[in-house]
Amino acid sequence: MYARYQDPALFTPDSMDTIQRIAYGFYIILFASFGAIIYGVNLYNKEKIEKNEKDITTIIALCVSSKKSRKFFIITSIVYGVFFSLVSGTLVYQPEVNFVTHYGAVIPSGFVAPCCGDLGYMPKVIVYLTEHVGLQIIPINLVLQVIVSYLVGLNAAIAVSAYTISKKGRGLSSVGAVTGLFIACPTCAGTFMSIFIGTASGIALSIALTQLQTVFIAISIPVLLVTPFMMAKKLRNSDGSCKIDPTK
Repeated sequence: MYARYQDPALFTPDSMDTIQRIAYGFYIILFASFGAIIYGVNLYNKEKIEKNEKDITTIIALCVSSKKSRKFFIITSIVYGVFFSLVSGTLVYQPEVNFVTHYGAVIPSGFVAPCCGDLGYMPKVIVYLTEHVGLQIIPINLVLQVIVSYLVGLNAAIAVSAYTISKKGRGLSSVGAVTGLFIACPTCAGTFMSIFIGTASGIALSIALTQLQTVFIAISIPVLLVTPFMMAKKLRNSDGSCKIDPTK
């Protein structure tokens, strides 16, 4: 719905305040949705643990609830989220550009840019933290960052339990390696190309890869969804129950 207002011809001085308010509403709904999903996932996990049924989703819930795995889940999600922010351009560091001089920015400050861009890329949130460090929050990148960081943390939490208990570590490590390469490479491909090539053609290629990285990361989400079920099977006893003791 918001994309309907991304026609520059519609963005007139008279409509600016209205579109700005819609942009604020967009982010209010987005963050409310994040909160509702997190709350729902927590309720689902608690219910699965209380019922303690003999199915894969219960094993996944038990893995995340164990103390050791929970630490890995939180740490991995945060670290990957920061990494994603750096390579996706959400966290911006430009030592050669002074935001005060070039953009007339007030340090610190922030605003919502309501127009104009492609579907999923507007409205942007621009934050100036220092003269060279800032944030550029793009809706589609923010959604992918939350989803992928959560799934990477979930995979790490289950992998910790699987590596500890299962004797088939080699098979699990292969799954983990494939998943890691599939996720990390699309995220950082453009950055690495620009660093190692360092030429005009390299920069052009980096820009092209950056434009495609959102698609690559979105495609990788099904892989991160399937992997926990594959690893959770390694944690089942012969009777279908879980090998994990959530109190440890």
